[in-house]
Amino acid sequence: MFKRVLIANRGEIAVRIIRACREMGIESVAVFSDVDRRAQHVRKADYAYHIGPATASESYLNIDKILDVARRSGAEAIHPGYGFLSENPRFARACAAAAVKFIGPSPESMEMMGSKTRARQAMKRAGVPFVPGSERGLEFEAAQRLADQIGYPVMLKAAAGGGGKGMRAVKAAADLRSAYDAARSEAQRSFGDNEVYIERLIVNPRHVEMQIFGDEHGNVVYLGERECSIQRRHQKVMEEAPSPIVDDDMRRRMGEVAVRVGKAANYYNAGTVEFLVDAERNFFFLEMNTRLQVEHPVTEFITGLDLVHLQMRVAAGEKLPVTQDEIKLRGHAIECRVYAEDPDNSYFPSPGQITRLISPSGPGIRRDSGMYEGWTVPIEYDPLLAKLVVYGENRDQAIQRLQRALTEYFVGGIKTNVSLFRRILQDPDFRAARLDTGYLDRLLAKPYAETDKNLPLMAAIAAGIFATIDPQETFPGANGLPAPAGGEANGKVEASNWRRMARREVLQ
Repeated sequence: MFKRVLIANRGEIAVRIIRACREMGIESVAVFSDVDRRAQHVRKADYAYHIGPATASESYLNIDKILDVARRSGAEAIHPGYGFLSENPRFARACAAAAVKFIGPSPESMEMMGSKTRARQAMKRAGVPFVPGSERGLEFEAAQRLADQIGYPVMLKAAAGGGGKGMRAVKAAADLRSAYDAARSEAQRSFGDNEVYIERLIVNPRHVEMQIFGDEHGNVVYLGERECSIQRRHQKVMEEAPSPIVDDDMRRRMGEVAVRVGKAANYYNAGTVEFLVDAERNFFFLEMNTRLQVEHPVTEFITGLDLVHLQMRVAAGEKLPVTQDEIKLRGHAIECRVYAEDPDNSYFPSPGQITRLISPSGPGIRRDSGMYEGWTVPIEYDPLLAKLVVYGENRDQAIQRLQRALTEYFVGGIKTNVSLFRRILQDPDFRAARLDTGYLDRLLAKPYAETDKNLPLMAAIAAGIFATIDPQETFPGANGLPAPAGGEANGKVEASNWRRMARREVLQ
C-alpha cells in the first residue's frame, strides 16, 4: 500500500479522500491555490503545497506543478478526485512517466470513453444498446439528413462534452441550423473541440447510472444503480440509490451491460456507466464517466463498501475483495448537492464568508463538506460546498430523515440551495417517484411559498444568542417583558431563564 498520496483537487472531495487516507494509514498531501490557502482540505492534510494563483489553468490544472509537488513531497500516487484533471489521459500518462501511480483507469480507457462518438463506436462493436443516432461527428448537411431519417425531436451533443455543455434539443427541422451552430460554438469554447453528433431525443427519460469497479487483474463487478433524474440544465442536483424504477431483473440486465462496457474498454478502478431509460423501461447506453462520481456516497451506503478505499487498493495492485454474488444492496440513500448559489436569483453563484454554520446530525446522516464557519467561499471554482446524504431502511424513511436533516441545516452569510431540497421533498411527484430529467424544470415552474423557510434562520439566531450568553450573567427586565419564574426580586433575571424563554419563543 502507498505510504503517501497527493490529492490533485480541492473542496469536499479532497477532504473525503484525505479522510480515507487517514483511515488506511496513508499520509496525505494537499495542493492549494492563492484563494484556497485557508481551505478545509489544506487544514486537514498532513502536508500542503502552494501551486499558484486562483486561475485553475495556473494551479489545479497545471500538470507540471502538480507533478513537481509529488516529487518534492515524496508522494507515490496521485488521486485526482473528480473534475479538474480526473479524466485527462495526458495527466495519467505524465504520472506514469514520473513514476507516480495515477489512482484511476488507464489513459487508453479514458481516451476511448472520453469521446462520446468513439465510445458509441466501441459500444456498437460490443453489442451494447444505445440511442439511435450518428456514431461520429457530422457536418450540418449530414446531420440534417440523419435528423430527417430518425425523426424529430433530436438531440445535438458535443463529442467531448460533459456537464450539459454543447447540448441542444431540436424539436423541428426549422430549428436545426441555429441549434447546430450554437452547440458547435459552445463545444469549442468549453472543450476546445467542436465535434457534434446527433441522436434521437427520448422524451422525458429517466437518467439512471450503474456503478462499476474493476481491478488490474481483469475482474469487473457492478455495485447497483443510482437515480440521477433530478437535474437543472443537465447538471445533477439530487441522487438516490437504488432507483425506484429498477427491479431485480432490470438491475441484473443493466448491470451485465455495464460490465460489458467496462470489459470492452479494458477498464479498471471506479467507473460509472450512464443510461437513459424510456417510459417502457427500455435502457440505452449514454456515456461512461471514467472517475469517481460526486454521488458515490449513496452507493457506499447501500453496499457497505468504501469506494475510495477500493480505489486505493486496486491502484496498489490488489484484486477486488468482493465477487458479484457477494454484493448485496440494503436500504435506501439520498444525496443533496449543497451549492453556494441563490435560488431567488436564477441560482446565480453566491460567494462570500460563511458567518454561521449549523450542520445536521443524527442516525443515518452523512455530511461530506469542504466548508467551515469563517471560511470565505471563492468565486473562481464550482460552487459545490457539501453533500448531505441520508440512509434509511427504505425510501420513505430516507425521505423523512432527509426532511428532518434539512430543517437543521443553516449556512449564514451566503445563499445556498438548501430551500430547493425542502421544496422537492414536499412535492407529491417526488414522493411518488414520478421522475424524469424534466422533473425539476416543471417543479420550479409551479408557484411556491415555503411556509417554514425562516425556521433554520430563527434556529441560527437562537443558537447564536444561546451560545453568547453566560449562564451566570444577569440582565434587567426590558421592553415590558416579565421576569421569568425564579428571577430575582430586584428586577434582574438569571441568563439561563432568559435562554429558556428565548427558546420557547423560537419554537412557538
